[in-house]
Amino acid sequence: MTRISDLESQPFEVRSLPRGKWQTGDYVVGKITSPTGKHPVIELPNGRMMEVMEGDLVIGAFGIRQATLEVVGSWQDIPEDGSMEALTEGGLFGKATSVSFIVENLPAMEYYGHILRNDTKVCMKDFVGDRPLVKYNCPTIMMIGTSMSSGKTTTARVIIHELKKQGLKIVGAKLAGAGQYHDILSMEDAGADAIFDFVNAGMPSSICHPEEYRVNLRKLLSMIAAEKPDVVVAEAGASPFEPYNGAIVLEEIKEQICCTVMCASDPYAVLGVIKSFGLTPDLISGIVTDTTAGVQLVEQMTKIKTLTLADSNSIPELIELLNRKLNIQNPEL
Repeated sequence: MTRISDLESQPFEVRSLPRGKWQTGDYVVGKITSPTGKHPVIELPNGRMMEVMEGDLVIGAFGIRQATLEVVGSWQDIPEDGSMEALTEGGLFGKATSVSFIVENLPAMEYYGHILRNDTKVCMKDFVGDRPLVKYNCPTIMMIGTSMSSGKTTTARVIIHELKKQGLKIVGAKLAGAGQYHDILSMEDAGADAIFDFVNAGMPSSICHPEEYRVNLRKLLSMIAAEKPDVVVAEAGASPFEPYNGAIVLEEIKEQICCTVMCASDPYAVLGVIKSFGLTPDLISGIVTDTTAGVQLVEQMTKIKTLTLADSNSIPELIELLNRKLNIQNPEL
């Protein structure tokens, strides 16, 4: 959450503020209270994971998360005693109200205070700026999912890697979800020339009023467009039905989407999204394609091309599809 800020290089003070002054996106300090033993981890501004210990002070931002497979919580749920958790490794702070059994060790902490300068709160939005908007007209390959952890980022990495071989300038982007830097860093590792997510637009997660999100999304799309990429490989976190405003992403850039890839963890979820959301993808991939049984069942139910991208034998078909959708006439394979 702090990677867009200057908190590492510029002075600030920490002071407790009354709850009436708390807001989403406030930079705050939490004091780790987790017991010793198996130490929880926090993501540093450079994306490196660090084990934290009891008594450590960690800067993050107040936010909201509603992850179907992991954690639900919000800063509004923090009780009077100030107990809270890091709801993502990236430093989204709030009180967890529902936690999946697969989550082993959330970093527990207590509210220590807000970051202030000149008696004024320091917030994520302070580091976004107010630049003229650049029209977003970038050819976009869009990753959508039937849920979180369905294979969107992994699929995006494969696509970026293959497109980069053709000499294209690529931006990797995560347009909705809950803030964690390592997701988009993996896109950079795969070959993306630039990476962005909603944190760049001052949001700890994309859960907010739809019109507020739309304004912030347009700022984010403007930042991406300013890079003048040949293609954008973008991901909308979770699924279009979840409260991360993924539906607004699809609405805002529908004219620029030249290829839609649906990633799924379950064959029947594919049908659910297609029928309920009225969206027919160009390709289906993700965890559901890990076995030939999954591939066969999805293709039988949907009649849509389904590829296991972890299998190198699928790459020629992927390249052919991407080249056709991007109108690449003479690819350098």
